[in-house]
Amino acid sequence: MPQPARRFAGAPAARDTLAAQLKARVALLALFVGSMWAVFFLSAALPFLNLNQHGVVPRTLGGLQGILIAPWLHASLGHIAVNTSGLLVLGWLCLWPRIANFWHATLGAMLGAGCCAWLFGAPNSVHIGASGLIFGYAAYLVGRGFYTRNLVSILVALLVASSYGLTMLFGVLPLFSGVSWQSHIGGALGGVLAARAQSRSRARVS
Repeated sequence: MPQPARRFAGAPAARDTLAAQLKARVALLALFVGSMWAVFFLSAALPFLNLNQHGVVPRTLGGLQGILIAPWLHASLGHIAVNTSGLLVLGWLCLWPRIANFWHATLGAMLGAGCCAWLFGAPNSVHIGASGLIFGYAAYLVGRGFYTRNLVSILVALLVASSYGLTMLFGVLPLFSGVSWQSHIGGALGGVLAARAQSRSRARVS
């Protein structure tokens, strides 16, 4: 006799695969954002280390290190708390459908934000914080929808644009003192370029 249950034999495996994918992404994002909180608490506990001096210092040789370090440095609890929400929401969206997407967006945003702050920031200023990554993630998600023309990517792009559009618009304008609009512009540019490069790479493969 036929075994009806065999029709659904693949369902548990599919659920296990999805559960594994979710766990991997939750763990990665938790470690990524958690590392920023660890640095923040270390800086608060050991103020004599003056970790925030290692941010991006425009047009100085030593300030170049901040391109890779600045996203882990924050000025206050409010600063890192605000950035955390954006990192979690947008970072999570960047993790799908492939984890590699997240790293592409992160690298593009980090390099774009850091280089732009280093080139165009005010003399003797220090640029710190993960807001450049947030702008990069948002721009990457919007750019991915534009370049790939995939229905899901387009829907995500529209959601991000409607939710973060005004924040991004005002964030790239030099309207507020103490805000690194240079990092925001650079991060957004890096995110768009990452989306463009990724779409072209997939087109060559297919």
